[in-house]
Amino acid sequence: MTAKRRLFLTLATFAALTIIVATAVSAHTMFLKLDTFFLEPNSTGTVQLINGDFDLSENVITRDRMLDVSVVGPRGVTHPPESAWTDSAVFHWSPDSVDTAILRFETGGPGTYLVGVSTAARVITLTGEEFNDYLVHDGLLDTIEERRAAGTTDDEATERYSKHVKAVVQVGGARSGEWATALGYPAEFIPLENPYELSRGDPLRVRFLRAGEPVARQLVHASYEGYHSHDAAGEHVEAVTTRTNADGIATIPLNGTGRWYVRTIHMVETTSEPDVDYESNWATLTFEVR
Repeated sequence: MTAKRRLFLTLATFAALTIIVATAVSAHTMFLKLDTFFLEPNSTGTVQLINGDFDLSENVITRDRMLDVSVVGPRGVTHPPESAWTDSAVFHWSPDSVDTAILRFETGGPGTYLVGVSTAARVITLTGEEFNDYLVHDGLLDTIEERRAAGTTDDEATERYSKHVKAVVQVGGARSGEWATALGYPAEFIPLENPYELSRGDPLRVRFLRAGEPVARQLVHASYEGYHSHDAAGEHVEAVTTRTNADGIATIPLNGTGRWYVRTIHMVETTSEPDVDYESNWATLTFEVR
């Protein structure tokens, strides 16, 4: 075996193990992410649908899971067709391995655009240990405490989950009001200020809605590229952890520049579906601060 071949196999093995380990210790948060959230008018925008971590996507969201894809600009709302999506390879030497769905859309005139994707629900069953690891990793402190109080910490759990993501994108120099559009997703963040009228150090207020209604005391996390990491227990280390007030509003101090996300998981026990213990709706909002 040649040295080049041995190196290839070593890298391949290491990459495969990295994926397995990362998948084992992390739930998949979904984000819309651009190389830059500042685009030119009448140009092609490229949006990555990240499913995994803000820094690394671990698998592609297939088209059949996308219930809604919307681009809201000054000319109105468009729904890009399936042909606007492609998939990228996680490792270019492996043509069968893909990790990111990519949307390409055409911008129009200047303004503050909104891009959104909402997925269909899926059901998963985890052992008590797996479910607890997931709750710890994603900071679901309320569910951890509820299970502890009910004496069900070690019980397996079946969860029905769906994900709903939005990105605020600035096209050209002029601002417009599309950033505040409610897309009617089962869970979503509505910014109360245009992020592109804010600077580092300013607060951004966001309202969290579940089924169109504000949720009080919802745990909200936010961070930006270069800050986000994980501690030794696998928990997210993020720039901001806060709760919504009585009106469902969380205040995010923008204490860094770069690409930002705001995220939450609204999880409740449910009896609405046989053999399902929890229903969760994941929501993220992404944008960029200069």
